[in-house]
Amino acid sequence: MPKKKKVKKIKKFKKVKKVKLATKTKSALKGLDKKSTIPGPDEKPEIKKVKKQPTEKRIYNLKDFVVYPKHGVGKITSIEKAKIGEIDIQFYKILVEKEKLTLTVPINQQSKLRPISSINQINKCISILKTKPKIKRTMWSRRAQEYDQKINSGKIYELAEVVKDLNKNTDIIADQSYSERQLFEKAYERLKSEFEAVLKVSQEDVQKKMDKALGRTNISDSAE
Repeated sequence: MPKKKKVKKIKKFKKVKKVKLATKTKSALKGLDKKSTIPGPDEKPEIKKVKKQPTEKRIYNLKDFVVYPKHGVGKITSIEKAKIGEIDIQFYKILVEKEKLTLTVPINQQSKLRPISSINQINKCISILKTKPKIKRTMWSRRAQEYDQKINSGKIYELAEVVKDLNKNTDIIADQSYSERQLFEKAYERLKSEFEAVLKVSQEDVQKKMDKALGRTNISDSAE
């Protein structure tokens, strides 16, 4: 009796194996049908030539002010075209007056550019300048690197933070190291140029506004 039971079990196992093999062959046939739609090695895929340069969503106009992180505020002086091979390229010519520099930025590579800030953002910067500077106890070389990264980030709030943190409320050279003063002046001038472009007022008025927020009113008065 036990031997017969074993035989029955073996038979059932064989049937299951046959079913599994049948399903595998069906799936393999389906795979062959799908592969048959793929072009053979002799067939060449159709290649479409790109004759126009892809553009990003934002389009700037002539005489618009823009910010390029590494150089600050610039003005679009012209929008020009050039043909390289079969591709038409459009690019902006941007004049950075503070650095007496003209940048050439292709329209499809303008991800680094940003428009100048809004009035609300300028007001937020003024409120940042009024706050107390953060005193860090880390080495100056590390802090200088952080400040430089913030200046070149292109973010106006980070720029305002650098001006606020490096402000000494004085114009005496002895109170600041040479590198500290250089970073302060770089950040201060970049922030001031964006204030000028947004507020559309003179350099003197912008300086007074910034110095008042920083508590540097005595310096502005003595400069006059």
